[in-house]
Amino acid sequence: MVNRTDYDVIVVGARCAGAPTAMLLARRGHRALLVDRAVFPRDTLSTHFVHASGVARLARWGLLPALLATNCPPVPLLTSDWGGDLRLSGTPLPYEGIDFGLCPRRYVLDHLLNEAAVAAGADFEQGFTVTGLVSDSDRVTGVLGRDRSGTERRITARCVVGADGQRSLVARTVGAEDYWAVPPLTTTFYTYLADLPLDGLLIHWRPGVCTASIPTHDGLTMVSSCWPGDGWGDFRTDVAGNFAAMVEANTAPGFAERFRDARRVAPIVGSQRSANFFRTAHGPGWALVGDAGCHKDPITALGISDAFRDTELLVDALDEALSGHRPEAAALAGYERRRNEAAKPLYDYTVDQARLQPLPPERVALLRALQQDEASRARFFGVLARSVP
Repeated sequence: MVNRTDYDVIVVGARCAGAPTAMLLARRGHRALLVDRAVFPRDTLSTHFVHASGVARLARWGLLPALLATNCPPVPLLTSDWGGDLRLSGTPLPYEGIDFGLCPRRYVLDHLLNEAAVAAGADFEQGFTVTGLVSDSDRVTGVLGRDRSGTERRITARCVVGADGQRSLVARTVGAEDYWAVPPLTTTFYTYLADLPLDGLLIHWRPGVCTASIPTHDGLTMVSSCWPGDGWGDFRTDVAGNFAAMVEANTAPGFAERFRDARRVAPIVGSQRSANFFRTAHGPGWALVGDAGCHKDPITALGISDAFRDTELLVDALDEALSGHRPEAAALAGYERRRNEAAKPLYDYTVDQARLQPLPPERVALLRALQQDEASRARFFGVLARSVP
């Protein structure tokens, strides 16, 4: 790896993948710079549920008490409703002692992660727009960008990490290739409502529609609805009316009535372009993490939890390379391999769920059997919590 640089690592993107990457690198003694074009705290488009495995990593990093102190309610009870009498509720088997999820607003969670990175010793430049990469022959050696004052700057590093989302500039610039890709499958929109209390995460599954409701900060409930991606054209003619009609028509009668009586306190926002892909995750002087390297439909809300996991895998690899304990190429290849092994099974499951097809008879039989077996329900819900393979 090259020497005499401004930093060991520049991390582009300061949210749920980038901020922990900078934090963990700094905690290991590496010179890390975190940059983002946003100025924080700032919200972003996100279903923002953190499964138990992600919560456990926040605990491992020493950040869970601070997040809980923001009055983000723990979500231990998970309920899936397929209509009629087909309904399951349970608490997942614990992951490293954690048996609950959290649904923190992103302007709270991302700001907390940024502060933790700075407290660990990383430098943080907000309002810094990366416009390109610096390279030497075939190796990335830094970034070009513009800071908040409009000054053009060139900053060098031994490695640049792209944590800049599914439309990553870093990935695009280095030509990272997609694989195992599936075209976008759903359109997803969500909002926040007051006076809609819930005791846990509630998902209504109906053929062609999935509606999720989760308690979040300030006593609010996030309600999201997704449907096949080709439904966008009709929906946008009356976003508020069509969203309300879709939720009320595709949830249990009791919930639909409560939703109707609740008060919407935020705009309805969403996306119809949630791609599904893995990307080549490394090359000479660069690596990708989080949505920049692997993105999937939000229907299983795995993005944040998986970003936390991949952050740890990448930091382990970068630490090996930066410390000279292993060649960079071998260390980063190991990172991509471990990421794929961990992510692929639930990636495939997510793609299957995002097709929103009617339940096959054998799955109905399984779900009915689970209704009578509390221990097996805990294992069933433990799959997305990642406490069960």
